[in-house]
Amino acid sequence: MSQVLEGKRIVVTGAFGALGDAVGKALEAAGARVARIDKAPRPAGMKEDGANWGGVDLSDSAAAKSVLSAAAERLNGLDGLVNVAGGFVWEAVESGDADTWDRMYRLNVRSALCASQAALPWLLQRGAGRIVNVGALAAHHAGVGMGAYAASKAGVARLTEALAEEFKDRGITVNAVLPSIIDTPANRAAMSHDDASRWVDPSALARVIVFLQSEDAAPITGALIPVRGRV
Repeated sequence: MSQVLEGKRIVVTGAFGALGDAVGKALEAAGARVARIDKAPRPAGMKEDGANWGGVDLSDSAAAKSVLSAAAERLNGLDGLVNVAGGFVWEAVESGDADTWDRMYRLNVRSALCASQAALPWLLQRGAGRIVNVGALAAHHAGVGMGAYAASKAGVARLTEALAEEFKDRGITVNAVLPSIIDTPANRAAMSHDDASRWVDPSALARVIVFLQSEDAAPITGALIPVRGRV
């Protein structure tokens, strides 16, 4: 991969999962310095003295501000943020729990909101920046069992648009990728009878995110980009 992000300093949330890991590696391959943040514990073998933070609840505004400040200080500034952190649950509305809708909102919308608010002072300090959110195609249409998840991802889409409008004249672009089914071990286990070759490979989605973090994507903001694969 060409060094289109040479010298850029980018934070990835949800960085220890399958997609977050692919995104971090793709950003580094493009020349960026990457700080990784996740609610999960830091994986065994990952450098303790690196820019890696586990056990962080990004839906907590104070925690998000603290860890984004630590990451920006470790990287000596901040040029971009990729909000991968989130979650999924399959639950029918009829038999489901209203608390599930609150949980999906907190995991998918509030975590992206708090991380973005925490990153903005650092991006505004240099007068430029890129925020990329990971939404979902389900934001456009909720299938059976997808209500709470789809509603939360619709919230991510609206957050993306609102931020893009707010900062379009201040040097910061805000976009979202909307994947269908991502080819992860968890999804293969949950949908073992489906054809995973039709799904979106994490590394392919990561390359779209690399482009959106690059200078070539400067004219693009407020975009909700479908990454459907062959689903």
